[in-house]
Amino acid sequence: MIIHSARYFGGATTVDRCPATQLPEFAFIGRSNVGKSSLINLLTQNGKLALTSSKPGKTILINHFLINDKWFLVDLPGYGYAKRSKELSGTFGQMIRDYILKRPNLDLLFVLIDSNVPPQAIDLNFINWLGEHEIPFHIIFTKADKLSKAELKRNVEAFCQALGNSWEQLPPYFTTSATRRIGREQILQCISDIIKHS
Repeated sequence: MIIHSARYFGGATTVDRCPATQLPEFAFIGRSNVGKSSLINLLTQNGKLALTSSKPGKTILINHFLINDKWFLVDLPGYGYAKRSKELSGTFGQMIRDYILKRPNLDLLFVLIDSNVPPQAIDLNFINWLGEHEIPFHIIFTKADKLSKAELKRNVEAFCQALGNSWEQLPPYFTTSATRRIGREQILQCISDIIKHS
């Protein structure tokens, strides 16, 4: 897939305020500071499209980016940021749940996992929750450039093994690096294939 155009379409605080279109949507979610904005900028080849920050919790809205005037890339707020107040965490949690469960044109959810850390309970619990609600998703392991190939392989296998305790068949996954531009073509091809067959 070639990205001809990518523009910010709008941000919503609730699912009912999301764009009133039937265009397919591909949403990205993960723990705060997992590298969502960097990945979105890599996919669209626009370093300024999604705001990046060294501080967790930058995304606080359901942000829609219109790609090629044909589909939406959706940046969801990160989950599991402990420094947020309980009230805000509850709001974001409800926002995320409502979007995932109630947005009819969500074609696929990409769950971003930091490849540099051991399996985290919050990620595993979130993925299990997706399975319970039969939400289609793929996994993206981010920040692969910070590890050797052996370390990356070991960490990915450790996560898959932890996930295998709850899943008979593991979901598809990608490894990415925004710095080294790894994984872009594979993810865009995945999106393209889904759009063609939907």
